[in-house]
Amino acid sequence: MALRKILTDEDPGLHKKCRPITAFNDRLFQLLDDMHETLSNADGVGLAAPQVGVLRRAVLVLETNVPEGEEPYVIELLNPEIIAAEGEQHEAEGCLSVPGEFGIVTRPAKVTVRAQDRSGNFFEVTGEGLTARCFCHEVDHLEGIVFTDKAERMLTEEEIKAMSGEDSSEEETD
Repeated sequence: MALRKILTDEDPGLHKKCRPITAFNDRLFQLLDDMHETLSNADGVGLAAPQVGVLRRAVLVLETNVPEGEEPYVIELLNPEIIAAEGEQHEAEGCLSVPGEFGIVTRPAKVTVRAQDRSGNFFEVTGEGLTARCFCHEVDHLEGIVFTDKAERMLTEEEIKAMSGEDSSEEETD
C-alpha cells in the first residue's frame, strides 16, 4: 500500500466524468488498497478515485453508523449508482480536495446504492445520515462535481471556527 496525493479543486481532473471499471484485477486492488491508506491518513470519511488522479468509478465511504462498541468500517463501491433516496438533510459539508472550506449542502437523509465489490459482484447498501451524505458526495465526484458546485452557501471563517468548537460528528470531510 502507498499514500497517494489528494488533488485539490484547482486540478482539472476533479471536474471530469469518470469511466466505469471493467477490469477487476491486481491493478484495481492496488488502487483500492492505496485509497484505503490515503483515506485513513487524511482522517476523512470518503474518497473517490478522481481525488487521487484516477478517472475510474471507485469510491470508499467510512460507515460510521455502527452499534456501540463496534469500529467504523470502509465500504468499497465500484461503479456505484444511487438507486433510491428519501428524506432530506441540510448540513455543513467539506472535502479533502477543498481543504479548510465548508458549505451548506442539501442531500437525501437515506440513500441506497447499487455497486460492485472488488471481485465484480453486485450488491446494494443503504446508508443514513452522514453515510448517505457521503455516498452522494462521492458519487458526485465520479461525475466531475465538487461539493462547492452544489453548496447553497459557503461558511464564513467565523462559522467554521464555531463549528470546530462543537461536536463535529456530523461534518463531512470526504
